[in-house]
Amino acid sequence: QVQLVTSGGGSVLAGGSLRLSCAASGFTYSDYSMAWFRRASEKEREEVEGVATISTDGSTTYYADSVKGRFTISRDNTKNTLYLQMNSLKPEDSGRYYCAAGSRRFGPPSLTRSAYSDWGQGTQVTVSS
Repeated sequence: QVQLVTSGGGSVLAGGSLRLSCAASGFTYSDYSMAWFRRASEKEREEVEGVATISTDGSTTYYADSVKGRFTISRDNTKNTLYLQMNSLKPEDSGRYYCAAGSRRFGPPSLTRSAYSDWGQGTQVTVSS
């Protein structure tokens, strides 16, 4: 059974930093691209925005334009853990952040929601000005 347990959210002032973690289990973590999504509102998951994605070996990453230069996605395949380092946070970065595991073994990294089949429970990030 796939489990993605997200942690590290919280409340910070604009300009601050947070580091999110996602502990994965129940599948061969190193075989799947991973990603972080966020949802700004309380609406359905269809509203999620792809924030960052990383390939199976960590060599390839893509970011949403809104977070380039501020966020860094990384993974530790020895610990089955995904990370998102968020610096220079802005109020518009607020929302619930989800980690997601790719739906296809050895699939490419993608910021498209449909490329992911398993999701963590999410962690709330609140940035105040």
